[in-house]
Amino acid sequence: MANDKTAGKTVTVEQYGSPIRRPKDQRQTLVGLGLNKMNRRRTLEDTPAVRGMIAKVKHMVRIVDEV
Repeated sequence: MANDKTAGKTVTVEQYGSPIRRPKDQRQTLVGLGLNKMNRRRTLEDTPAVRGMIAKVKHMVRIVDEV
């Protein structure tokens, strides 16, 4: 299976930037990550799709932990 390398891996992200005055697609990306208020943390499955979403809003989130 192709995803055996990433099976069980997670990444914890924290929002530290405000979505106010940001483009709508960036706000929707934060909601897709489960982050829509300041200082929220979410532990997500480490997949290429999630990494792409994090990269899109990298100026508003930080990676806290990678397991």
